[in-house]
Amino acid sequence: MEQLFEQWAHEPCLKKVRMSADGSNRTYFRLQGSTKQCVAAINRDVRENEAFFYFAREMRDKGINVPEIYAVSDDRTCYLQQDLGNETLYTYLSSRRSSGIDINHSMRLLYRRAIDQLIVMQTSLRDLDFSYAYPRADFDRQALQWDFNYFKYYFLRLFHIPFDEQLLERDFQTFIDYLLKGDTHYFMYRDFQSRNIMLCNDELYFIDFQGARRGALQYDLASLLYSAKSDVPQFLRDELLQYYVDQLPLHYRTPSGRKKHLDKQAFVQTFNAYVLARIMQAMGAYGFRGVIEKKDQFVKSIPLAVNNLRTLLATLDLPIEIPHLHSVWQAIADMQEFNDQKEQLTVSVFSFSYKKGLPFDKSGNGGGFVFDCRSLPNPGRIEEYKQFTGRDEAVIAFFEEHREEMDAYLNHVKALVGSTIDNYMERRFTRLMINFGCTGGRHRSVYCAEQIAKFIRQNYDCNVVLHHLEQNKVL
Repeated sequence: MEQLFEQWAHEPCLKKVRMSADGSNRTYFRLQGSTKQCVAAINRDVRENEAFFYFAREMRDKGINVPEIYAVSDDRTCYLQQDLGNETLYTYLSSRRSSGIDINHSMRLLYRRAIDQLIVMQTSLRDLDFSYAYPRADFDRQALQWDFNYFKYYFLRLFHIPFDEQLLERDFQTFIDYLLKGDTHYFMYRDFQSRNIMLCNDELYFIDFQGARRGALQYDLASLLYSAKSDVPQFLRDELLQYYVDQLPLHYRTPSGRKKHLDKQAFVQTFNAYVLARIMQAMGAYGFRGVIEKKDQFVKSIPLAVNNLRTLLATLDLPIEIPHLHSVWQAIADMQEFNDQKEQLTVSVFSFSYKKGLPFDKSGNGGGFVFDCRSLPNPGRIEEYKQFTGRDEAVIAFFEEHREEMDAYLNHVKALVGSTIDNYMERRFTRLMINFGCTGGRHRSVYCAEQIAKFIRQNYDCNVVLHHLEQNKVL
């Protein structure tokens, strides 16, 4: 990287500062010499790099503001690009919002400018050589299936949202058919959102377009208006959607030269479907980056994405039958721990199996109490109780027979938990996590979680959400 800088700048690199890469697997550095500076990227995925180089060249040729690429290493894994500073559209608006400034007017003007450029990209770049696109030339059935599987396995599974796999797959295919029924041969940026739009010298610049491919118009606008952390007000989304439609050209020419009419009404009808597809993809990303890769900033985006989902479901009217997928969306919207309202404390109580690992804290706070129930009498060793759980009468009766040991244990837990809830409520905290673990996650941990949830509900004015992970139940 430093050698490449010296070859390009004809001067040594005097300063090297690592930059945040957010969800990317690329590594970024800001490099400075005595007279020149740039941003260096290191990425071992050469095919992804080649897609970025190609699209950057074509976009610049069309007058679109993207970072200039200064130099590329011989092995194509390191490249130097224009330094656009640190201010994104997201950080600019967020800083003004946190200062108490009404940002609606600024957001309206800046988003309109971004939409103007988006339309130029979508229409002027539709005839590129998409064989450079990575990992796929088209946002087609296969690409949508990948996104929906991402949602299924990295969100629904990780957050224990029940679903019937066969019914869900059936609805996925119906939903995909609907999404692909229109024209899908435009340039699709793929991740067109405020964090990928830089503000430099009062100009908008666009970054992170290496995932571009052919696709439908609606997807990129959905990404911009419904990006979770951007928090665009609904009235402004509606206004900007209309602005986008008004700016779209009525006619376009195909690669063969045929003139075609753009059906703007059909665009609006399918827009909400693409918003839902984008939210599903984002939720999968939040699950993977947040739970698997332990990046808390992605976990904190989940309640915001769920709020977007709730907003859509309130008025959703799709002309297709996808009842199971709709029930899954509703189950997500109804889950209390995905509520980002700040007024009241929500206590999440879990039972789990130590063999499967500790529950993950969806709030992004790093977790809370973990109580080990394995020292308690174990009905799981007795044949007549093996088929039951800690919620069944037979097992409850077993613990009643060992009341002295159980009460001593639970009284200690109640004292610790009670004092913490008092403190959290006084400090206006909104999340507390309490976990009970045993060997199998079926008897002792379930019983203790039930008893503590009952204790909290009877004594404190807060929300309580009870999860039995081994039974895949949320109560």
